[in-house]
Amino acid sequence: MTFFPNNKQTLLSNRLNKQQEIKIPVSAILIHPSILLLLILMDETVKPLRIPPQMSVYADKHNIFHLEQSMLSSLVIDQPEDPISYLISLLRRSSMDIPRVLLFGPTAVGKHTVELPAELLVRLVQQRLNEIDCFNRGWVLEGIPQTRLQALSLQQAGVIPEHVVVLEAPDDVLLERSQGKLVDPLTGDVYHRTFIWPVDDTVAQRLEEGRSPSETQRLAELQRYRCEATGLSSAYQHVLKIINADQPHADIYQQVLAFVRTRRRSITPRILLLGPPGSGKSHQARLLSEKYKMVDVCCGQLLRSVAADGSALGDEIQSYLDDGRPVPDSLVLQVLEERLSRMDCSCRGWILHGFPRDLQQAKSQQESQQPNRVFFLELTDDVCLERITLRATDPVSGERFHAMTRPAPSSEVQNRLKTRPEDSTDTVTHKLSQYRIHTAALQSVYPDAYHIDADQDPHSVFEALESRLTVY
Repeated sequence: MTFFPNNKQTLLSNRLNKQQEIKIPVSAILIHPSILLLLILMDETVKPLRIPPQMSVYADKHNIFHLEQSMLSSLVIDQPEDPISYLISLLRRSSMDIPRVLLFGPTAVGKHTVELPAELLVRLVQQRLNEIDCFNRGWVLEGIPQTRLQALSLQQAGVIPEHVVVLEAPDDVLLERSQGKLVDPLTGDVYHRTFIWPVDDTVAQRLEEGRSPSETQRLAELQRYRCEATGLSSAYQHVLKIINADQPHADIYQQVLAFVRTRRRSITPRILLLGPPGSGKSHQARLLSEKYKMVDVCCGQLLRSVAADGSALGDEIQSYLDDGRPVPDSLVLQVLEERLSRMDCSCRGWILHGFPRDLQQAKSQQESQQPNRVFFLELTDDVCLERITLRATDPVSGERFHAMTRPAPSSEVQNRLKTRPEDSTDTVTHKLSQYRIHTAALQSVYPDAYHIDADQDPHSVFEALESRLTVY
């Protein structure tokens, strides 16, 4: 039920596979006990399983899924002698979000380095990280690992950071920094005559010249790092951020701090896509569904599907569709609640579009199925009209063409194209007018919604949506 698989989950599965020589899928580790219990108690083939939406809302509000996943991951990685006491100690910590940060980069970039054999490095790191201060307050590994082998050895030993920061700078800047180093003999802190000078005069007075390797040695160290950089980065690609170190240290610190404060929560995605007709809601929903396996729920298609199933509810909905009347909100909400509470939506999450359309619908939905991500796709009326009214369908092949972006391949195809009545200028203009009337009210219900510029190519819109899915 995680929004996105993260590096820790993948590494955890890899570690279990290596140590126990069995294949354990990540999903087996991540399934939540509440859902597992329901799966055991009920056979969906006998009676369709419905999960009350309040369960997911409550769990998201109190970070229950994140708590379960974090505790289970820590338990399996650390393998304590007394699991119960270990879990109790985890719960007694001031926060489950204990920082676990790895910082690396080339020599002279602004961090320390250490050179040790992989086995010895892992043993020393494990000993230090098992101490009580690291357990309660978190840790920062600085300058290690330096090779992909070291990184993989640390991962296999269960040393798995939540954030990995790579400090980068041009070689000429790094070579300049490597000259003029000063060291505080009491603390071991490194300063520089030009770039980093201590604020405290007492510290400045006791600084000593640091060991300066020859230019040949510095170039060799840089070359060695560049050779290892790609392998190192790939080992932590899902939790890694590269930061430009050729800027004031205060700016670097703020960027690192902002990244370390981000958290990837284990939540069930409940996404709402809003926007005027022609803004690309259906297309973006399909792209998100294909990549992240969320259930794509189009309200209009759902109503037509229920209307065709022969049920009493379907017959009632069909009567409204036949007459061209809007389906009452009570029926729409009944259909939506039934669909969104099914097992696939509860486990994989959902992305809804085509509803709500006004303030009352939005308020009613909030009472039953609250989204945890809302996006408004922003587009002007002129562009909406251009996108919709200039499209037509070939009745022979079923292909859809557009007069400007995808014209018919021949005059023969062009002459037989048909335009749907709902794509006429008058109809689209009326729909746009209705949407604009209710936009402000909808925005008041979702004040934390993200507004995405939809007047760009679909891939760019998708990237904008995707970049906001893991921000918490």
